[in-house]
Amino acid sequence: MDKKAYYKKGKLTKDEIKDLFRQYAETKDPIIREILIEEHLYIAEILAKKYINRGIDYDDIFQVASIGLIYAIDRYDLSKGYEFSSFATPTIIGEIKKYFRDKGWTIRVPRRIQELSKKINNAKVELAQEIQATPTIEEIAKYLGCTTEEVLEAMEASKVYSPQSLDMGYDSGNEDKEINLADLIGEDEEYYEKIENNDFLQKAMQVLTDVEKEILIERYFNKSTQVSIAKKLGISQMTVSRIEKKLLEKMKKELERID
Repeated sequence: MDKKAYYKKGKLTKDEIKDLFRQYAETKDPIIREILIEEHLYIAEILAKKYINRGIDYDDIFQVASIGLIYAIDRYDLSKGYEFSSFATPTIIGEIKKYFRDKGWTIRVPRRIQELSKKINNAKVELAQEIQATPTIEEIAKYLGCTTEEVLEAMEASKVYSPQSLDMGYDSGNEDKEINLADLIGEDEEYYEKIENNDFLQKAMQVLTDVEKEILIERYFNKSTQVSIAKKLGISQMTVSRIEKKLLEKMKKELERID
């Protein structure tokens, strides 16, 4: 059975993924790389969804996010002690933001048309001030020394240029309330925050003893009372309270260290 067939037998465990990262760091095996990409593609999907409805198709954003994921896999160093998702997230977001900066025109338009479009916008302002009216196509063409066909072509092409301020206001239908473009775009992804929280918990729990881990899980995941935990562990409720306070201090220090 080849590597890919073996690792596709089911969902990989955390240890299996770490083992793959170790192997990939040593061998740069493309099959292992492909498996790692497939296992973590959900991170690219989650982050790409946060940038939808901003003038660029989701499929394009997801493709960029996937490229960012590949960069992260190639650069990840397991020995540094960071969870992969914590390392990959800023890398992917950086690629998406870079794409938005470079992708002012959502469709590739010849440079001459882009430059003419800018000149037309300036001409509209200058002519409007000069003639105290909205200039016609013919007036703009004459002002710029080009044909009306060239002006119309550039104006039509400019429709694919879509940067808008996130502070742009819109009528909400309520006379007393205006909403911003930022309120209308993107969507919250419930699993995005869970990725970061899960990574923190995994790292923070490494500094806890077995008893502290059990009390943490019982108290904050299973919602057990201190009394029931004390009975389960065969210790006093006061001891549980003291251990709980101690473990929370440890996790607080770990959070401050990570921040």
